[in-house]
Amino acid sequence: MTDERRGVAGEVDSVLAALADPTRRHLLDLLAARGEATATTLAERLPVSRQAVVKHLAVLDAAGLVTGSRVGREVRYAVRPAALDATARWMAALAADWDRRLATIKRVAEAAEGDAFQS
Repeated sequence: MTDERRGVAGEVDSVLAALADPTRRHLLDLLAARGEATATTLAERLPVSRQAVVKHLAVLDAAGLVTGSRVGREVRYAVRPAALDATARWMAALAADWDRRLATIKRVAEAAEGDAFQS
């Protein structure tokens, strides 16, 4: 595996691990809808503490899914779509590969079926 593919695989792994948690997915949804928000604002919309929200945001940040920028005493978080886009491209390529494999199996099965009828 090339270094580039290894890097993409690591990025995809981080994104998928971050997205495995429903609270983090909800945080991304909230941020996508609001544009940006503080951990305090986000915690008001979730059944978890502000400290838990901060921990979830740290995981999302490490995966490259959000970014935090300090504005005065607050940290405002926003979605960073690049890592999610890369993961979506990986998933689309994986789906296309499976579609090709299934089309080949279908073609082989139909050819075998046609040969059986001719015999």
